[in-house]
Amino acid sequence: MSDPRLRDLLGTADSGRVLDALARGASRRDVLKMLAGAGMALAASHRIAALAQGVAAAQPRYGGRVRVASAASSIADTLDPARLSNQTDYARSRMLYNCLTSFDASLAPQPALAERFDSDDAKRWTFKLRGGVHFHDGRALRAEDVVFSLMRHKDPATISRAKVLADQIDSVRASAPGEVEVLLHQSNADLPATLATFPFAIVPAGTRDFNSGIGTGPFKLKEFKRGLRSIVVRNRDYWREGRPYVDEVELAGLGDEGARVNALLSGDLDLVAALDPRSVRRVEGAPGFAVFRQSSGQYSDLAMRQDMAPGSNADFVIAIKLLFDRARIAESVALGNAIVANDQPIHPSNRFYFAGLPQRELDLDKARYHFERSDLGNTPIPVVASPVANLSVEMTLALQQSANRIGMNLQLQRMPPDGYWSHYWGKSAVGWGNVNPRPNADAVLTEFFESRAVNNDAHWKDPQFDQLLVAARSEVDESKRKAMYADMQMMIHEKGGVAIPLFLSSLDAHNARLKGLSTIPVGGLMGYEFAEHVWWDA
Repeated sequence: MSDPRLRDLLGTADSGRVLDALARGASRRDVLKMLAGAGMALAASHRIAALAQGVAAAQPRYGGRVRVASAASSIADTLDPARLSNQTDYARSRMLYNCLTSFDASLAPQPALAERFDSDDAKRWTFKLRGGVHFHDGRALRAEDVVFSLMRHKDPATISRAKVLADQIDSVRASAPGEVEVLLHQSNADLPATLATFPFAIVPAGTRDFNSGIGTGPFKLKEFKRGLRSIVVRNRDYWREGRPYVDEVELAGLGDEGARVNALLSGDLDLVAALDPRSVRRVEGAPGFAVFRQSSGQYSDLAMRQDMAPGSNADFVIAIKLLFDRARIAESVALGNAIVANDQPIHPSNRFYFAGLPQRELDLDKARYHFERSDLGNTPIPVVASPVANLSVEMTLALQQSANRIGMNLQLQRMPPDGYWSHYWGKSAVGWGNVNPRPNADAVLTEFFESRAVNNDAHWKDPQFDQLLVAARSEVDESKRKAMYADMQMMIHEKGGVAIPLFLSSLDAHNARLKGLSTIPVGGLMGYEFAEHVWWDA
């Protein structure tokens, strides 16, 4: 830390030492002693000490412990970047690991473990690795670690959730000392953004056992108990100078939103994820607490599996999509913390969003027509939901009201948060998922709609869509690429097995003394990167 006014008075080194001392808890008297020891006159020392205290008050302070609760926990929690499946995994991963690139507030990829990346044709990419980076066990970062970390996703034995993304990679090799070349099957201008996503964290070459969480990240693993909690401690050799600020983070998965809020307001927690919109007023009305909002491409989707009844019936799927009163749900369920979506996953802020797609509205007459064509009659249709899939229970209740008006018998099956993602998501005939924002159109379309994707929770398969996806990825003419993405959004809207009623804002609540949260819109908790950035105000 430094400040231009202090640098002019003390020089870079001494001004940095004074501010660091204040950040670590030094008093005004301590600073005066430091200045006196440097030969500073008494009057000047008092002026400089006052200036330094003012500067330090607005800058991050070191030390302290942060207790955090995410909205998901499971005995399947993992430290393997290739198998991360819920927000607790994502947050823990960002504490322990780094990727070659990282996101800024506009989701543009920035240098991370790679200090530079470039390509002439978007097919052959070169990543120059940052020097002086070490894993938690002391090993230096090498090109071989990057080769191993990227290529392991292509091995079916890894069971990587990112395999469908990694399949675009033809080869990865160490092209020079501290340099890696990634060759793709076809051009992809978005590769640096893809490599900033959670699965592509860099681990030591040859890693088979991930229980120690050895990475290059801002924290080291102290304790990991699946389904319960994790504790990490500050990595004092972290390559980003001055980061992180806090000494320790305790992260637990707590599926009950009410319990999370109660624990925050009682002082047992400092930061909680996935606030229910109905809790916002309660938190903001409590002295010493605040709500952190992010508007992004997060959505909960009702997946109707295309490989089994009733989702295999196209008329049933269309009827369901026509039964959502989206504007009413956005206002009455999300309490204004959402925008209306249109059964396709590209957020309006994305440059490839297709604004020309007609907005689907509540239409009981058309829904009744298609439901009667489905010939399902009064057959009970279970709809699996859980509080951990944001607002899915409430949206199901709203959907039931519309369904009753056309004679459709939807039965809410509310499942507990614990284990929901491993036991129910993508396995239920009709059930809710929750998708965190992705950095670009290619990522969300590939991960959730490509025929072979592990996360394709509707099991929707369309060869024409798959071909368009590959073609768009390698198209360098942006106008042509935009037209391809428009076609894909229309295909999902018309034929896809998911209903996407809303894009949801991320709502996290925290102790107002906890500073440093800012927008990285790839998920709650600051894109799950909070731990590296937060600090305690005095």
